[in-house]
Amino acid sequence: MGSAPCPAGEWKGKGRGGLQELGCMRWKASKQKGGGGGGGGGGGGEVGAEERRCKDPTDSQRQQDLSFSAPSLSPPPPAIYHEQQRRELCALHALNNVFQDGTAFSRDALQDIYQRLSPGTLVTPHKKSMLGNGNYDVNVIMAALQTRGFEAVWWDKRRDVGGVELSSVTGFILNVPSNLRWGPLRLPLKRQHWIGVREVGGVYYNLDSKLRGPQPIGNPDELRKFLRQQLRGKNCELLLVVSEDVAAHQAWRSDG
Repeated sequence: MGSAPCPAGEWKGKGRGGLQELGCMRWKASKQKGGGGGGGGGGGGEVGAEERRCKDPTDSQRQQDLSFSAPSLSPPPPAIYHEQQRRELCALHALNNVFQDGTAFSRDALQDIYQRLSPGTLVTPHKKSMLGNGNYDVNVIMAALQTRGFEAVWWDKRRDVGGVELSSVTGFILNVPSNLRWGPLRLPLKRQHWIGVREVGGVYYNLDSKLRGPQPIGNPDELRKFLRQQLRGKNCELLLVVSEDVAAHQAWRSDG
């Protein structure tokens, strides 16, 4: 029920307490109270909406979508084995770099192969120092690969390297002219040098032992471009390192 109307004569004599005693409230105060109640009602509506949002299953789906859309961490780069030049053992370094294994071959193993190829001789066609310093020729490399079940296929420079089936080739060994050095000095002399090239993690690398680290070549097209540039040079030869089965079926050849 509503409050009883206040007599007109009593309005002037009543203070704030009198009005409250009579149950009469000023309009502004009543509006503020009502507005506050309305605001409270609105707040209650907001709380209810918030509760509905919290209970809404689509919210959890949105959170899952956001978690799925977060950028994933890129995988670490592959570890690449790279032997650096020591003495004149570039053939040894090229072999181990192609196999990505520092224990694949050793100086003693190559020295033993050399001795078996040229027993009891002081001067041999294998360009090998009798002190075991290295500088082995292609015969030693080919024999060393055979001990691991692989073959070295000599590539005819008159053919384009587009005819190589890269997926069937384990790696490449190049024989290229290289400047001689005496400590930090670069001598005006050249000597043949073996370098290894192979694919690691989808990228081909130049694993020349004279480099400070592996040098990326790139994808198959960039590899073919690199090989063409090398083979244009004078006194450069290319060996394909393939398994015995690939060599027997000549699966290293491509019609492309």
